[in-house]
Amino acid sequence: MRIARSLYEALPYLYIALGLAAFATSFAWRVADWSWVLAAFGLVAVLGGLVLALRRRDYRIQRRHYGSEFEAGE
Repeated sequence: MRIARSLYEALPYLYIALGLAAFATSFAWRVADWSWVLAAFGLVAVLGGLVLALRRRDYRIQRRHYGSEFEAGE
């Protein structure tokens, strides 16, 4: 399955925004059963977005540095 490049590039930032929104909602909506679930989901989404963005950045730096031989070594 392929998605548009603009959506693909925006995914880490969408995950981070969704995580921040969930985390903020967990503080505003004080229902004991759901507050911690939203906070945990928010934390996981923010961390997942950051990890995805940083791994993409590192891959692109390595690819630019090593060129096509980086692709062939995998």
